[in-house]
Amino acid sequence: MTYIPQPIDTTGAQLPVELLELQEQLAENTHENWALQRIADGWQFGPNRNDEKKTHPCLIPYDQLPNSEKQYDRNTAMETLKAIVALGYRIEKPQ
Repeated sequence: MTYIPQPIDTTGAQLPVELLELQEQLAENTHENWALQRIADGWQFGPNRNDEKKTHPCLIPYDQLPNSEKQYDRNTAMETLKAIVALGYRIEKPQ
């Protein structure tokens, strides 16, 4: 079987600039959830990823991650925000 990913088309989704702050909060939350699950599965911090030993260098607070890892979480957050808009929903900050 050949898997062909088909994410929601977000090419036309326009996001207001004030959602950039929300993007960063969601990116941090994405990392926190990922780390929580890894730790629950028995993983711990280690200088290198080792699936056998269950160690991973990114089991650290978000603000200590290298920018390349933060960018991965930011991309996930941004695509989630854009998918919400592409599906016809609005995101509004409470007053």
